[in-house]
Amino acid sequence: VYGGGNVGLMGLLADAALAAGGRVIGVIPQALMAKELGHRGVTDLRIVDSMHTRKALMADLSDAFIAMPGGFGTFEEFCEVLTWSQLGLHRKACGLLNVAGFYTPLLQLFNDATKHGFVRGEHRDLVIVEPTIEPLLDRLQNFVPVAAEKWIERQET
Repeated sequence: VYGGGNVGLMGLLADAALAAGGRVIGVIPQALMAKELGHRGVTDLRIVDSMHTRKALMADLSDAFIAMPGGFGTFEEFCEVLTWSQLGLHRKACGLLNVAGFYTPLLQLFNDATKHGFVRGEHRDLVIVEPTIEPLLDRLQNFVPVAAEKWIERQET
């Protein structure tokens, strides 16, 4: 499950998964599809009305979340699913593929926020980090969510 694009790292990742015999579900808003950015070769391409709908559907369809090096959209989407985990809206693993230390500054920010009391330690521990994909996938598969009461229901967001 990914953002449905046919360009950049998203397109390469989808093509590689398809070439390896994988099933790929893309979720893309109509506005991006209209700009011909949607990957028409994926197994299942779902066109939605907005970025908000896209993120909610991707979260529902996913078993876990991995952020690879990326830009603002990647950062925002990862932090949103991480926040949803903190709030108890899902119990899925959230991982960062920290290739060549790409996410090290963000991780330092998370550590500083924890040190200063803005993030609880058990919530900081929700972020699973590995520099290569195999150990990250192993850790995601073995993830045990923290016991936390649900703060709000999804429809309240």
